[in-house]
Amino acid sequence: MLVPERNVGELSRRLGAWLHARVGADVAVAEVAKPSTGFSNETFLFTLRHGDGRSERLVARLEPAGFQVFPRYDLPGQARVLAALTGTDVPVPRVRWVEPDAAVLGSPFYVMDAIAGEVPSEVPPYHQTGFCFDATPERRATIWWNGIATLARVHALDWRARGLGFLGIPRDGTDPVDRQLDYWARYLAWSEGPEPVPILAVALDWLRAHRYAPRRVTLCWGDARLPNLMYRDDSVVAVLDWEMAFLGDPEADVAWWLFMHWANGEGYDVPPLPGFPSRDETLARYAALAGAPVEHLRWNEIFAALRFGLIMARIARRMVEVGIPAPVPDFERNNSCTRRLAELL
Repeated sequence: MLVPERNVGELSRRLGAWLHARVGADVAVAEVAKPSTGFSNETFLFTLRHGDGRSERLVARLEPAGFQVFPRYDLPGQARVLAALTGTDVPVPRVRWVEPDAAVLGSPFYVMDAIAGEVPSEVPPYHQTGFCFDATPERRATIWWNGIATLARVHALDWRARGLGFLGIPRDGTDPVDRQLDYWARYLAWSEGPEPVPILAVALDWLRAHRYAPRRVTLCWGDARLPNLMYRDDSVVAVLDWEMAFLGDPEADVAWWLFMHWANGEGYDVPPLPGFPSRDETLARYAALAGAPVEHLRWNEIFAALRFGLIMARIARRMVEVGIPAPVPDFERNNSCTRRLAELL
């Protein structure tokens, strides 16, 4: 395992005591499960049983303990994003409580409502298993287009009116992309191991040399991909995982969406499933929904491959540390992201 396993019994006991103090009534935490396969925040689904016989399904989202994919986590900030989006046409879980004190469960956390639905598989990828794999081509197209429509709605939000300026308001000119490049340069310096991955630094230099002033600055989801959407009857009922959210060029989200779809399929040498729309169809539909063209796709595809390449390198080093066999001996430097960067550059 990349992250230490928590004692579920102890977590249940301590979470139950904390919720008892918040609810002010007899409650018990039961049926704790860890559905997430991600490597950033830890997610636990549980049932809160009330003394009067009621029960409700909730989700606890915790900062990771031990291994961290990102240098800094802001769980209260993530909860603020969700709270800001509540009541908009971007569906998100309702946050119930936030606890910034790590002493309670060993990490800061928040608790939100559980939403009934199905999520496209991440591990193994949805090109190989799950409801997307089992769907007809026509249904896959519907799932995809509903995701793209949701992405356009994220970018259409008035982030100022929703109080999202705490994410960092960019100045005019190239500042929106400069802020992101600065963050990922710090990430590279923080995460780099004893044997650097040269193409990551080369890509960062290329992006700086070719940076541009975005046409729009919007709320960006940051991790826009099918496995971060929950569906019911093929409609999106929840947009999940906002730890990478920022204010910047929405084209970064579009490129990340396309790159992650490629990485989860062709990046693993798995042919794309029929029914999923093409890149050109996706770009045209998004542009029509957003009312603005995608003008800097290549730049943002390189940016996407760089970001995921940095994350992959961090995870690859952790795999070595804990003795998990890698797909190839030099996985840190030889993976779908580094190969894709070589092609794009």
